Amino acid sequence: MPRVTLICVPFAGAGGSFFREWDHLSDDVEVLPVSLPGRERRIDQAPYRNVQRAVNGLLPDLLAEVDRDRPVAVFGHSLGAVLAFEIVRRLVDYTDLPVSRLLVSGSPGPTTRREVRATGLPDDEFLRQVGRFAGFTDEAMTFDGVRDMVLPTLRADVEMHENYRPSSRDPLPVPITSLRGRSDELVDTGQAREWERETTAGFTLVEPEGGHMYLVDRPEDVVRAVGS
Repeated sequence: MPRVTLICVPFAGAGGSFFREWDHLSDDVEVLPVSLPGRERRIDQAPYRNVQRAVNGLLPDLLAEVDRDRPVAVFGHSLGAVLAFEIVRRLVDYTDLPVSRLLVSGSPGPTTRREVRATGLPDDEFLRQVGRFAGFTDEAMTFDGVRDMVLPTLRADVEMHENYRPSSRDPLPVPITSLRGRSDELVDTGQAREWERETTAGFTLVEPEGGHMYLVDRPEDVVRAVGS
């Protein structure tokens, strides 16, 4: 039986299905993807535009799905990192669920703001700016039907990320692992280390091979870090 449940929070524009194949990477880790509204099976639901409201909406389903006798770790990449951070804070403050680790990926610390924003830009400029943030451009967005379906949710995700402010400045009593692709041109090592200020329980920096989206090709590096 897996010893840890790994709650995985999607990055902007992504859905929980991104993490489905991670479940076979370790016998010790059970992957529990978070399902956000506005995509996949929740496509007809309005997406969140505020991190705190998102956490309020996600927690009941998460608590219903996890085994309360098993430790949980929470992982998030980019937007998912700040969502994961706030989920862990809520779990620590309001539940007795044993949280073993927070894993934040491809993200500076929670108080660092982007100097350039995409929120409010016209569609083409918005997509170009998001492509710069992500370090790649999704070819699917060149098809009008896909673009029209995805763009409202992507805009909501980006707005949620860019307007985020931490709910508290108190450090967490939970170990934090910060992951950053070694060739990431969007988040440097110093920014990835900013998360060290957010914990009183120990900090680890892991820099796998790859760029900002290293986790697409190297998910095993994330799962391995659950026990680091």
